[in-house]
Amino acid sequence: MALAFCGDEDNSTAYNVDHGVLNNGCFVDALNVVPHVFLLFITFPILFIGWGSQSSKVHIHHSTWLHFPGHNLRWILTFILLFVLVCEIAEGIVSDGVSESRHLHLYMPAGMAFLAAITSVVYYHNIETSNFPKLLIALLFYWTLAFITKTIKFVKFCDNGVGFSQLRFCLTGLLVVLYGMLLAVEINVIRVRRYVFFKTPKEVKPPEDLQDLGVRFLQPFVNLLSKGTYWWMNTFIKTAHKKPIDLKTIGKLPIAMRALTNYIRLNEAFEAQKNKRTSSPQGSRSIWRALCCAFGRPLLLSSTFRILADLLGFAGPLCISGIVYNVGKGNNTIRPQTKILGVFFISSQEFLSNAYVLAVLLFFALLLQRTFLQASYYVAIETGINLRGAIQTKIYNKIMQLSTSNMSMGEMTAGQICNLVAIDANQLMWFFFLCPNLWAMPVQIIVGILLLYYLLGISALIGAAVIIVLAPVQYFVATKLSQAQRSTLEYSNERLKKTNEMLRGIKLLKLYAWEHIFHSSVEETRQKEMTSLKSFALYTSISIFMNAAIPIAAVLITFVVHAHLTRNADFSPSVAFASLSLFHILVSPLFLLSSVVRSTVKALVSVQKLSEFLSSEEIGEEHDKSSELRSADNHSKYQAVVSNAKSALNLIFCFLFLSILAQITNGFFTWTPEGPPALSNIDIRIPQGQLTMIVGQVGCGKSSLLLAILGEMQKISGSIFWSSCASDSELGEDVRKRGSVAYASQKPWLLNATVEENITFESPFNKQRYKAVIDACSLQPDIDILPHGDQTQIGERGINLSGGQRQRISVARALYQQTNVVFLDDPFSALDIHLSDHLMQEGILKMLREDKRTIVLVTHKLQYLPHADWIIAMKDGTIQREGTLKDIQKSETELFEHWKTLMNRQDQELEKETIIETKTVLERTNLRRTMYSREALLKDDEEDEEEVTESDDEDNLSSVLHQRAKMPWRACGKYLSAAGILLLPLLVLSQLLKHTVMVAIDYCLARWTSDAISGKIEIELKNCSHCEVCNDFNHSPYSKVFSILCCLGIVLCLVTSIAVEWTGLKVTKKLHSSLLNKIILAPMRFFETTPLGSILNRFSADCNTIDQHIPATLECLSRSTLLCVSALAVISYVTPMFLIALVPLAIMCYFIQKYFRVASRDLQQLDDSTQLPLLSHFSETVEGLTTIRAFRYEAKFRQKLLEYTDSNNIASLFLTAANRWLEVRMEYIGACVVLIAAVTSITSCLYNKLSSGLVGLGLTYALMVSNYLNWMVRNLADMEIQLGAVKRINGLLKTEAENYEGLLSASQIPQNWPDRGEIQIQNLSVRYDSNLKPVLKHVNAHISPGQKIGICGRTGSGKSSFSLAFFRMVDTFEGRIIIDGIDIAKLPLQTLRSRLSIILQDPILFSGTIRFNLDPEKKCTDSMLWEALEIAQLKHVVKALPGGLDAIVTEGGENFSQGQRQLFCLARAFVRKTSIFIMDEATASIDMATENILQKVVMTAFADRTVVTIAHRVHTILNADLVIVMKRGVILEYDKPEVLLEQEDSVFASFVQADK
Repeated sequence: MALAFCGDEDNSTAYNVDHGVLNNGCFVDALNVVPHVFLLFITFPILFIGWGSQSSKVHIHHSTWLHFPGHNLRWILTFILLFVLVCEIAEGIVSDGVSESRHLHLYMPAGMAFLAAITSVVYYHNIETSNFPKLLIALLFYWTLAFITKTIKFVKFCDNGVGFSQLRFCLTGLLVVLYGMLLAVEINVIRVRRYVFFKTPKEVKPPEDLQDLGVRFLQPFVNLLSKGTYWWMNTFIKTAHKKPIDLKTIGKLPIAMRALTNYIRLNEAFEAQKNKRTSSPQGSRSIWRALCCAFGRPLLLSSTFRILADLLGFAGPLCISGIVYNVGKGNNTIRPQTKILGVFFISSQEFLSNAYVLAVLLFFALLLQRTFLQASYYVAIETGINLRGAIQTKIYNKIMQLSTSNMSMGEMTAGQICNLVAIDANQLMWFFFLCPNLWAMPVQIIVGILLLYYLLGISALIGAAVIIVLAPVQYFVATKLSQAQRSTLEYSNERLKKTNEMLRGIKLLKLYAWEHIFHSSVEETRQKEMTSLKSFALYTSISIFMNAAIPIAAVLITFVVHAHLTRNADFSPSVAFASLSLFHILVSPLFLLSSVVRSTVKALVSVQKLSEFLSSEEIGEEHDKSSELRSADNHSKYQAVVSNAKSALNLIFCFLFLSILAQITNGFFTWTPEGPPALSNIDIRIPQGQLTMIVGQVGCGKSSLLLAILGEMQKISGSIFWSSCASDSELGEDVRKRGSVAYASQKPWLLNATVEENITFESPFNKQRYKAVIDACSLQPDIDILPHGDQTQIGERGINLSGGQRQRISVARALYQQTNVVFLDDPFSALDIHLSDHLMQEGILKMLREDKRTIVLVTHKLQYLPHADWIIAMKDGTIQREGTLKDIQKSETELFEHWKTLMNRQDQELEKETIIETKTVLERTNLRRTMYSREALLKDDEEDEEEVTESDDEDNLSSVLHQRAKMPWRACGKYLSAAGILLLPLLVLSQLLKHTVMVAIDYCLARWTSDAISGKIEIELKNCSHCEVCNDFNHSPYSKVFSILCCLGIVLCLVTSIAVEWTGLKVTKKLHSSLLNKIILAPMRFFETTPLGSILNRFSADCNTIDQHIPATLECLSRSTLLCVSALAVISYVTPMFLIALVPLAIMCYFIQKYFRVASRDLQQLDDSTQLPLLSHFSETVEGLTTIRAFRYEAKFRQKLLEYTDSNNIASLFLTAANRWLEVRMEYIGACVVLIAAVTSITSCLYNKLSSGLVGLGLTYALMVSNYLNWMVRNLADMEIQLGAVKRINGLLKTEAENYEGLLSASQIPQNWPDRGEIQIQNLSVRYDSNLKPVLKHVNAHISPGQKIGICGRTGSGKSSFSLAFFRMVDTFEGRIIIDGIDIAKLPLQTLRSRLSIILQDPILFSGTIRFNLDPEKKCTDSMLWEALEIAQLKHVVKALPGGLDAIVTEGGENFSQGQRQLFCLARAFVRKTSIFIMDEATASIDMATENILQKVVMTAFADRTVVTIAHRVHTILNADLVIVMKRGVILEYDKPEVLLEQEDSVFASFVQADK
């Protein structure tokens, strides 16, 4: 058939111009082409030539993005215009298909208009990005012309009597309105921007955010198309594939999303609520109101999007129903009767009865629905994130004002506050995510049920009832699930506590051969945890099963009832498959319901907690103000005169007699408002620029006094004055006006930062001053040990410094500050005497006093009193005396004498301590040890990094990137292989079978309905009047097969859900036990080179991932993948043509998921890693509240918090945007699958006689693909992150275990070996690892039974290695040790270690009872244990404890002093009664007196045993039988001590000399 613009009919009215040229329809259509051609001709050169050179510039500088007025309206109108034009093209083609010749003028102008509309919006976008409005004049002309030509056409239709019943009339009318509106938008741009027709154009700047190139989150600034499809993320996700994403890559948050902006918004809402309701301003109801007021609007928008998306979702089933129905009818559109102006017109009903039209409409509906849905998600999540930031800031500001008593009296623990931030703020965020579901779900459910009722009648309600009745069951399962999770958490915490203890004491366990005891203790807890994991798995599988089985059951009941109960029911494929799709839609909101309800309940609880916290007491809320106010009216004038006179007198007094910094008059202070005053009757003065000391017994209120002066205590009465010299405030103002005070609290408080940052504490760095402070606090030797010097991270994570080191850093901070006032609260408590003296002389007297700074020092060291300018003596919360030392000597002779005796005693201590090698040295050796293992780890890390960085050459770099983009299949294989031979096939087979049965169910439905409809048609054709001759169609055989298949499907759902969870349980059990076995048998070297935290992480975070997350992700991943595969298989079976189109779509999918996975993983890690500093900042602030407030650093810390919150929020926002980016793309690909499947199946049905039932089947499955594609990719990304845990655990499983087997069997070793304790060491060489240098070289020695041997030498001489060689803890590569005639290398490790005893330098106690600590093997009687305690001088201590031997020891033995712990270790060694006993610097942490006792005990109690003592202080081995002096792994001297002392040049003699 020939094509012609006006058609080529012979009798054509098309070319008839008798009634005037405008009355010819074809001419009017031709006229309509003119504006479009005009636009294309004008804009193409500008687009291609003008912007070709600029295109790169536009992408780089987003600072030029400027939206013209009416920007969003223009985009919306253009989208509507494009849709109407598509309808016009379709209408033209459909109506033209009726006439014999092809009339191009019916659809060609619309096609041109479509092109022109796209061009207009591209052109506009480019003008906007380059801010060049003058070029918009072209669009102004275009809209004007288009409006005029369309109006002419519309008028002509009206003249010729075309009315609303014709679709073309309606479309033309719509186009006139749209072009008119676009013209109005264009005129409005001229009116506002004045770029033409006005003399002075208006200059406009881009938004502030866009001028800052640091802002990379562009969602709020881009145009609607980019907003809806996240197009701006493309470049970001591509770069992620090239280099890892870090905080620098994601940049800053836009101003409107920053925590500060949102906090201000929230605070305004809170204030508004307060003003409204004065009675209960902080109730949880008013918090809800404030939240809604501040963040309600975006939620409304999100809910609107959500409801629109849900309503559009129903287009799927309706279009399927229409397509299948029309295809069944042969797609015959009724021949239109209306012919006007020589062409046919059709009505909208005729238009919609075309299957192809419905397919295109379905495609558009899907695109729009998915866009709205993702927009709804995005807005809700963004609001949730903004809300979280605001609430965290609100909590932080409240913390800054919390009264100290709240913290100390336990009303608010640091843990509770951190929970508010970590848990409750997140609960609220989640509630806001899920909030739109609350109103969208009921709408969706109601509309769905109504549509089902419309299609199926009463049987639909029965099916829907099944779903609704089972919803509460699901809620019940969900609550059980969260209970199981909670109990699992409790057990896993207990297991971690035990694992942690086991790893901390691993050296002791190995030396005592107690690994099996602790191993079984951890395993026992793990068993309990597994029990609750089993119930967790059970409820998870029930939940999964119900999700899969409910829709099958509902469909089964509905269709069987529908076919059998309702006679002459319409059981066509169109009805069946539309209902099937509706059931799929209905099920999802009902599943979500349980989680939404749970989330709502949690949010209510969280707000309740929040309101309690926000209404807790604040600092400086005075209790006497109210009474003052009441009495103010009566005698206010008199009072004013008196108070003025008073303050004037005070001023004169201050400056005439004493330069006073602060003064308290008649002060009564308390910690709790109701409680008794902690300080009473306080009258003190603190002189300016002098050293004030506060002394008194423990607990008399010295620290409280400092805090009272700082305003941290609640004042009952009295007044505090700060002189204006100290701050810029006036005298007589309250505490709040004081200046900054450098305060070092009694319990040192460190930031989680470097040593340098802890000392400078936000002050500018001054090198000279910094060095002086480090020297005054003797920190240089400690800093030298740290791996990165003063740039080493300390604090919460990182290295744990000892008490003394922490205290010195805390004091250094106070010294470094440039404030006029310094408060030091007992800075000497954890320091030994040398350090205290040095600090006093160099730091306090030299640095502070000479600078004329005011110092207030609380101390117990009375020998420093002569240095004080002013002394305040306290007793029982009152001031005993204040004045100079001379005043006190005169007036309080008794007190002065008491002090004097104490001073003498402290001087004696000084002498005694000088003999001893101080505890500071010990601290440093401890630090060196921790650092040694850390260094090794850091080196490993650095080596890994170097491997990556060295690979800058392209090949290597690309291979690294390739690694990042690759799925960890090996870890996946490891995970699945751990499931075992039996479970794995069951898992795979059940999944495959289940999905096969699912497809069979739907195929059976297609056959049933197709046969039913053809049967009905046959009956109608026979048109039989005799009922007995022709029966109705017999449904029973079909319904039987259908029911059997459905039941089988339900059973298989149960089997698969149980199989997945069972696999998960088996794997998690296996992995944990093999990990525990490997770790506990690993050689000591492994623990020295691997940080404890990293091993613990395997047991905590990674085990938790494998326990709870991988099974669910695996199930979800396998389900969504198999659904997609089965759906594509069904579509390809129905229409093989579809396979051709599948190839490009599959390639697109592959690349999208590949890029997304890499970006998603990086963003997920960023999101997690930015949370840690935020939470630790909160806990740091809570702990150091008094210090921060004393320094007046609240603002600086708030600023820090805002930075941390923003960096966490930007990571979360980018993660959300990346998820939306993926989902939109996958949804669009899904929509394309639906369109292609629809078009191909309609075509093959019309031309190849495909049954309409199969068309319905294909389309239903095509709709499913779009739902499950993005689930597949999201789960793949999650799986990849989670398999990292398996990978890391596998890494640890490769650890080589120690060789526990010996050459000798148990029968060959005497029962009581070693009974004599004779040791022969022959040519012994030892090293820590096969690739390290030897630490002992060719050592020879012979120790007779019962001898006492002392070993000494400098640090690093190999003393400790010597002791470890007896236990084979180190690698003996040459020589041998023979004990009582047996070479220890031939013994099984367990036997060897259990027959020797050792006391280590660090006392290690485990949590449990004292009995367990002495004898975990339960081999001894009570009397033996008491005997051991008596020998260790501990009997009276243990007797005094409740429970005696069964008294509790807390974790790490914290409830005993360091010395007592060491004595317990001695008792433990004695209980073992072995004939060889080794002491490795065992007396380092105890005082002289206890050490002497110990020495005596060792000599008497161990008289008949061989004792090897490794000496920490040389005098401890002076009465040994033999002394070995070592140097660099070699024996230097080996003789009796008295012989060595006589030789003048002996090293031993020089050691003894130095030790005196």
